[in-house]
Order: sequence, then C-alpha cells, then structure tokens
Amino acid sequence: MKSKSNIKIPLTDIEKANLRKHKIKITNILDFATDELEVFLNATTERAKEIYALAEFQTVPSIGIKFAEDLVFLGYFSLKQLQNKDGAKLTDEYELKKGYWIDPCVEDQFRLVVNFANTKDRKKTWWDFTEERKIFRIEHGYPKTRPQKAWHETIEFQRIDKQGR
Repeated sequence: MKSKSNIKIPLTDIEKANLRKHKIKITNILDFATDELEVFLNATTERAKEIYALAEFQTVPSIGIKFAEDLVFLGYFSLKQLQNKDGAKLTDEYELKKGYWIDPCVEDQFRLVVNFANTKDRKKTWWDFTEERKIFRIEHGYPKTRPQKAWHETIEFQRIDKQGR
C-alpha cells in the first residue's frame, strides 16, 4: 500500500506518546496489522481498527481525514469493505444516518473511494466523478426518504461558519 506523507489522525496524547515510544510515525501506521497497533497504542481493538481505517482511507487520492471519518461513521474500516459498493447508495445511507442532506461533492467522494477500492486507480480524484453523479441524479433522483434539512442549515455547520473555518 502506498503511504501518504500528510495523513492526519486524531490521536490522544497517550496514543501519540505510545507511537513515539515504539518509534512509529503516523505515516507508517499501515505497515502494521491492527492487532499490532492495539498493543503498541495500548488501545482497544475497535480503536486500533479505527486508526488503521483512517490511515488507509487517506491513501485514496484527494481523500482527507474528514471524509475518512465519514466512512468510519458509516461503519467501514477498510477499502476491501467498500469493494462493489455503490457510491449513490452510500450517499443515501450517509444522509439518512446524519439526518440532513449533504453537499453533492461528498457523493463524488463516495464514488471515488468505491472506484479506488475496486481498481486502485491513483489517477482519479473526487471531481472526476462529478459528471457521473449529475447524470445519475438527473435520471434517478434521490430517495423519498432523503432528509429535508440541508447540511448548511445544521447548528454544527453554522457554528463552524461563524468561527470562520
């Protein structure tokens, strides 16, 4: 697996200290199995899986920590689990779980990550899937169960926006 030098993982101070103690850099997390990370980090199995997943998802071109966290939020912990999935269905599932509809570009990221899981094509980025998404949504629309509230109407988004981030 190709590592990325700018992988971001929200580690606790103790987890960072444990990595330093074992001379492991964040960029090398994928060199270890989750059971090894569990020991090195003195973490639970679930936390080791989460950390590994956050690192692995960021190996996909143009995918950062926020979207990696979204994939974990949906219950995915490896690219292998995303093979043969459908980016549109993942989007629909994500929106339902969040309780609001999201920026359409996020669907492009779901499409990219599924494509990467299936092909390992490093040349594509999320914006390569914009046209595909637009055509699909014109032809098929969104499910009737799609939340009515938009992401930018949420308190979380408004708080971030007011802080200038």
